[in-house]
Amino acid sequence: MELRQRALQVLCLSDVDQKVRQTLDLQAHAASFSIADETPVEPHDLPGRPERPALLAHSQVARRSPATPAGRAVLLHAIAHIEFNAINLALDAVWRFSGMPQRYYLDWLRIAAEEAQHFSLLREHLRSQGHDYGDFPAHQGLWTMCEKTRGDVLARMALVPRTLEARGLDATPLIQRKLRQTGAADALAAADILETILREEVGHVAIGNHWYRWLCERDGLDAEAHYTVLVQRHEAPQPKPPLNLEARRRAGFTETELAWLTYGENASNRPNAF
Repeated sequence: MELRQRALQVLCLSDVDQKVRQTLDLQAHAASFSIADETPVEPHDLPGRPERPALLAHSQVARRSPATPAGRAVLLHAIAHIEFNAINLALDAVWRFSGMPQRYYLDWLRIAAEEAQHFSLLREHLRSQGHDYGDFPAHQGLWTMCEKTRGDVLARMALVPRTLEARGLDATPLIQRKLRQTGAADALAAADILETILREEVGHVAIGNHWYRWLCERDGLDAEAHYTVLVQRHEAPQPKPPLNLEARRRAGFTETELAWLTYGENASNRPNAF
């Protein structure tokens, strides 16, 4: 069987359990698949989605304090939705872009499987609290950038893993702190799940950094300068402070990049202690 075609088939699945199970199965048997240069025909209505959750604009999705069980359920559901979207993003990176090295496809298939595991951990936690995935509305911010970069693998590597997904490296410690401050058993369990996710997400962002720089080198582009061009071209968001500098360094960001992400156009005036 051919890997990219099969990744597209899994991406098209709308049943949550099937998508998770078949993503894990695809990764487990990756060595038995060939990888073709020809890109499959894109179907309509990607990705496959379940009927629930209802999808709203980002501004319409309610935010609640993790200090209450109801607030924690909404928060963990939102993170589970991000992880479900991340499965789709990784599968899309596998099937959509031709002419990449074999390692690229295997890297993104591994990411898809790990995102499926993250989603399963969060869903199991939600179920233990009397909820399930789909019980609360969600938004599609990650997939919107996926659509914007559908024709450019360089932009995809720049603006999905190393921009949008990297925001999770910054946000997760803050969420964990709020959860642990409650002292509630379910909140502490959720914080532990997020610790596992954070550790593996550093690796996912590192893969995005690797392939972004590989593509820049292939195309004769300055990786740091071209990133600012792509951010402006596709209207990608700037990260919200504080940045998780340690995690971003482990994921492969340079000091110049971290300064730009922190200070923007004023990066040249940053303190020497940065």
